[in-house]
Amino acid sequence: MRTKSGESAVVLVLCCLSLLLLSPIALSEKCNPQDKKVLLKFKKELNNPYFLASWDPHRDCCDWYCVECDIKSHRITALVMKSSFPDTNLSGHIPPSVGDLPYLENLEFHKLPGLTGPIQPTLTKLTKLKYLFIEYTNVSGPIPPFLAQLKNLQILSLSTNNLSGSIPSSLSQLPNLEYILLDRNKLTGPIPESFGSFKKPGPNIDLSHNQLSGSIPASLGQLDPESINLSRNKLEGDASVLFGSKKRTRVLDLSRNLLSFDFSKIDFPKQSLVSLDVNHNKIYGKIPTTLTKVENLQQFNVSYNRLCGEIPQGGTGRLQDRFDEYAYLHNKCLCGSPLPKCK
Repeated sequence: MRTKSGESAVVLVLCCLSLLLLSPIALSEKCNPQDKKVLLKFKKELNNPYFLASWDPHRDCCDWYCVECDIKSHRITALVMKSSFPDTNLSGHIPPSVGDLPYLENLEFHKLPGLTGPIQPTLTKLTKLKYLFIEYTNVSGPIPPFLAQLKNLQILSLSTNNLSGSIPSSLSQLPNLEYILLDRNKLTGPIPESFGSFKKPGPNIDLSHNQLSGSIPASLGQLDPESINLSRNKLEGDASVLFGSKKRTRVLDLSRNLLSFDFSKIDFPKQSLVSLDVNHNKIYGKIPTTLTKVENLQQFNVSYNRLCGEIPQGGTGRLQDRFDEYAYLHNKCLCGSPLPKCK
């Protein structure tokens, strides 16, 4: 026989269960409460954009748009802010609160034109960060030397922003860096000599579409990355240190600079080289016959230089067959197929 007090207890339990079922905040929420608090502050610092409408405080933040959590710890490990639309209604600086996500490994801001201001120093608190992408934004100011404190960083991409000033030499202190992409900004000054001290073989480098000047540091010859793009700058002098038959270089783009060196003395990676572009420079000498032994060359351009002599024939590279006249035009006295015959 059920007592009155027992019936009351049953009713109370049922009422509590029904409230839990109806409540938008379920007991099974995985998101760490502190991480969630930080993200809501982050959203507020960006003026609560519609872009982050899914960031509802009554929902599990591991299910929010742009957010990824670790499957075991449920701590936030990735914040990927990408947009395919020109108007995201997102505006403001990079929120300082992002530095309060201690387990973050991947941070991306991509195609967010309303994102402005400098790179925040609070990023130095993200000691686990492996991937930092700030791309196609209006973030401005210098590249801060403090990024060298992110010792676990593997990819640093600051491509297509309004960054200015010189490249900090301290970036070479990043021991795990595999890619450094600083292209399409307003950077000035020389390539740091310290870049030659990157841990071998060195990161893939893209410094193109800036206003860098001076000579290419001889120390860069000590590195052996698969890709180097220094195009569309104001670099001068000798670039021969970047070449070598034993290197593993696949892509080398030095086009549209003021470089001047004897091309006939260059030796090339015979198996790895896929793309070589040196157009619009002041390179002189002949096209070396060693280039005909490069087996997998798919893109090649030496136009608008000061080269002379006959284009080498034969070999596995097949320079005369594989590339048309536009790869050779506007040199001092180059001749032979696909250009007019030598006199």
